[in-house]
Amino acid sequence: MTSFLGNNRGLVDFNQKILAIAAASIAFNPIFWNTVARQEYHNKILTRLFNGNSRLGCYFLAVAIFSLGIFRDFLYERALRSQPTHPLLLTPASTYTAYALLACGNTLVLSSMWALGITGTYLGDYFGILMDKMVTGFPFNICSAPMYYGSTMSFLGTALLWGKPAGILLTAEVFVVYLLALRFEDPFTAGIYAKRERERSQKGKKSS
Repeated sequence: MTSFLGNNRGLVDFNQKILAIAAASIAFNPIFWNTVARQEYHNKILTRLFNGNSRLGCYFLAVAIFSLGIFRDFLYERALRSQPTHPLLLTPASTYTAYALLACGNTLVLSSMWALGITGTYLGDYFGILMDKMVTGFPFNICSAPMYYGSTMSFLGTALLWGKPAGILLTAEVFVVYLLALRFEDPFTAGIYAKRERERSQKGKKSS
């Protein structure tokens, strides 16, 4: 009988270096975009890089985040290819569940991007590019962070579709790092919009 954590190939083969690389990429991405975005908010590093054009700075960050996401997904799939499969994950029920997760996950991600636009999706508020009002329609009427939850569902769907327990383990990491990211992002973003409302209120009092 093989051990889950042993040297033999059990449910997860931890001897595969690509597994560790994929896990590191999953952890790195939200750390990267939160660090760069906060530096932008406080020091305007990307805005200054683009000669004061905050929108170009935001587009640059969007390309960087999108590219890192594609590379992370590539590493995830490469990691799963070399991992053991499990019979319980190769049943028709598991396959149907996988397709449902992929469909729902991609719907949440794509619809949230459509609702927010490029600057809304890729941290434009840290660049001073604020939305007129909070988006409350679909998919934000389903959950507060549809892109994060949708991405997690897609990771899990891929793991089930390929029958890989390692994919479920990496999906758990995705879920945890996104929850941690939200603990940093949500209060900070709320503070940005609260500051705008205070400034609007002060301007209103001065003009009255």
